[in-house]
Amino acid sequence: MQPDDEQPVVHEIGNRTYIVADVDPLDLDGVRTMQVGTALWVVGLLVLLPFHERLAEDGHLWWLWTCVAGFGLGLVGWDHCRRRRNARRAGRLDDEG
Repeated sequence: MQPDDEQPVVHEIGNRTYIVADVDPLDLDGVRTMQVGTALWVVGLLVLLPFHERLAEDGHLWWLWTCVAGFGLGLVGWDHCRRRRNARRAGRLDDEG
């Protein structure tokens, strides 16, 4: 590293020193994250569905309902992130035009 190169951000907390990496976030609007998370809840539901009777016998039927709730909340979050992304894009276009 040359002296004129940009130095990393360093935070000192107590006796420890933390160096912060300068990386861009992967998903700024959260839409892809919500899509993947919602899909994983569906996969979990589909994996557990064949074991419905056994889960009911063992008192673990709530596992299925947790997947259903995760899927439903994922759809709500996905819609929220999509609307927020579209509103931000529309706001940027209005500011530039």
